Amino acid sequence: MSANSISDQIAKHSQVAPIGIIAMNGTEELNRRMNYHLERLLADVEDPMMDKTPVNVKLDCPRFQSGDGKGVLDRSVRGLDLYIICDVGAYNCTYRLFDQVVPMSPDEHFADLKRCIQAIAGKAHRINVIMPILYGGRQHRKKTRESLDGAVALQELQAMGVTELITFDAHDPRLVNAVPLMGFDNVIPSYQCLKALLRHVPDIKIDKDNFMVVSPDEGGMDRNVFYASVLGVELGMYYKRRDFSQVVNGRNPIVAHEFLGSDIKGKDVFIYDDMISSGESVLDIAYDMKSRGSGRVFAGCTYALFTDGIDKFNKAYEHGVLTGVLSTNLTYRRPELLAAPWYYEVDCSKYLAYIIAAMNHDMSVGLLLDPVQKINTLIGEHRAKFSNQQIDLFNK
Repeated sequence: MSANSISDQIAKHSQVAPIGIIAMNGTEELNRRMNYHLERLLADVEDPMMDKTPVNVKLDCPRFQSGDGKGVLDRSVRGLDLYIICDVGAYNCTYRLFDQVVPMSPDEHFADLKRCIQAIAGKAHRINVIMPILYGGRQHRKKTRESLDGAVALQELQAMGVTELITFDAHDPRLVNAVPLMGFDNVIPSYQCLKALLRHVPDIKIDKDNFMVVSPDEGGMDRNVFYASVLGVELGMYYKRRDFSQVVNGRNPIVAHEFLGSDIKGKDVFIYDDMISSGESVLDIAYDMKSRGSGRVFAGCTYALFTDGIDKFNKAYEHGVLTGVLSTNLTYRRPELLAAPWYYEVDCSKYLAYIIAAMNHDMSVGLLLDPVQKINTLIGEHRAKFSNQQIDLFNK
């Protein structure tokens, strides 16, 4: 859906209330980009009654040396349709604790979010939280006597008056079952990811003979089945054999990756997962793909965490094992990653602006969340452009 068509749709709906944006610590750059697109989008709406300038509210969360903190807003938020952007993965943010510099963990970011909601004190018209990485999302189910952090966090936000929560590519979207009375939208940036891939790799051929989608594990099948189906290519899958007799770093270590699928010889491979944490699984799969005679290997993810650094990925790139890694700008990325020649950024700020504009006018975001038509158009244009280039080359 183009910006003009979205503006036309917005003009048919009434604005809920003036938009207020609170960009929490670590989300300043994303908010700056998003604001640019949001202001341009709203400026095109033909509605003289609409407040077209989003109000940016600053949140300050000072802390005492003992670690206690508080949330302070710089202006009144009464009557605003508030959108709080919270990146719980922004570990580049720090604070001082007993005269030591401490990086903010997801726990501190979530605590600051609750302080922000307390400071709002029920005066806003509506409170919406945009939390790309869902707090506690990896602790999403109980296996033994353990906590269920994701579900409890959602219930806390619901109890504090949050109307809607927007997250991106939740590790397990079934967490919504914990808050059936609160709005919960799980956004998958599949169109944005494919658009970035075609922009960075214009010579890629996406068809059954030259391209294949591979799921890194059984948990990522839904994402990769979607990609394979909408692109009209074959799907492969790896399953992880784990050693359940021990726990290392909070998980059962992987013994081996086993591949299930057709011959990949000569085909470019696309592997997509919700996040790259240490990156061991992606690298193991990439090396195995190359040993099976694959073409270029591309990895995609919504969150590029790289908890163990990027040295192993640099070596894989230098040895021709891994060609590129795509990831969004929805969370903090370390500077060396942004400078890596194999890293392709997927900008989701415009997508985020569309979502906020739609919600602010009580529109269904279904058209935005269903990218099939846009992907079909994108791939059709790419194939036509590629065919024309081949014809021009032949004529020369």
